[in-house]
Amino acid sequence: MHIETKEILGKWKEYTLTNNHDMTVSVLDFGGIITKILVPDRNGTIENVVLGYKEYKDYEENPNFFGAIIGPVAGRIKAASFELDNKTFNLTANDGLNHLHGGPEGFHQVIWDVSSFKTDDTVGLVLTYKSTAGEAGYPGNVDIKVTYTLTDNNQLFLDYLASSNEKTLLTLTNHTYFNLCGNLKTTVHEHTLSLDSSEFVELDEQLIPTGRIVNVNGTPFDFRDERAIGAGFNDDSEQNKIVGNGYDHYFIFDKNSDTQVVVKEPIQGRMMTVKTTQPGMVLYTANGLSEGLPLAEGLSKKYQGVCFETQASPTSLHYAELPRIILNTSEIYHHQTVFTFSLMDS
Repeated sequence: MHIETKEILGKWKEYTLTNNHDMTVSVLDFGGIITKILVPDRNGTIENVVLGYKEYKDYEENPNFFGAIIGPVAGRIKAASFELDNKTFNLTANDGLNHLHGGPEGFHQVIWDVSSFKTDDTVGLVLTYKSTAGEAGYPGNVDIKVTYTLTDNNQLFLDYLASSNEKTLLTLTNHTYFNLCGNLKTTVHEHTLSLDSSEFVELDEQLIPTGRIVNVNGTPFDFRDERAIGAGFNDDSEQNKIVGNGYDHYFIFDKNSDTQVVVKEPIQGRMMTVKTTQPGMVLYTANGLSEGLPLAEGLSKKYQGVCFETQASPTSLHYAELPRIILNTSEIYHHQTVFTFSLMDS
């Protein structure tokens, strides 16, 4: 177990965590961005299974949010404003008329303070940041700590801890795009997905959740039994079409199983599970990914990765039946998401 550090562009640092099985996770202090995750396939070939830029300078803009910590609020806030205790807070509109992923001043754009740690069977990073009242338009001074822990069992733990001196909004996630084929050899069409969810939230034409909770029965959103992710890309469903033929929807977890997500890539044999304390997640299949971006292993294309954005829903500001994102001064925000990498049975 060891940690390496290198200077990037004379202003950032990249930390690479390595366990005893040659799995590595590389993270920038800028945005807490996961730039690479290297894991073996069934033949022992170690390859990168996440999307990242070829040139570090491209992370400065990063309109696709590759690998970043997302906050204060992950997702879209309608009309870039919200009310809290009869007071209106105006945010920056960076997605049409709406506010997306914390806006241009979101946590994906800040430099986090980083310290590292190592035990007999773990190695990790503690990232801290203090968001001051009014930053990005949100109330309250918010102290945030995000811990990345790599274990010797090829598990990556993401722990989120935060508190605020004022009532505010908070739901954090990580926006890594996964592609288990390794080194971007193909798209995620043939990845299979099992998802512990019988309900998703409908979207309107601006990709704002309508608040209508839809049962997945008989729809291309039913992943309770394992099936290929790409099966829904060209479905006639209006909800698939509205996001550019694919998925960009919030799924509410049933919590029927210990693991909420199982994703497999049958050719190389890699498997990843996602276990989280969050009430749901946005499944995003890179429908809007720009073509031709210079990534580490080639040029970007549609459907080249899949994001599992575990979080609560900003739509709860308007629909009380959805998981809430209000953080009171008396509360501690604490959530964990665990990504476990292994191999499919032969």
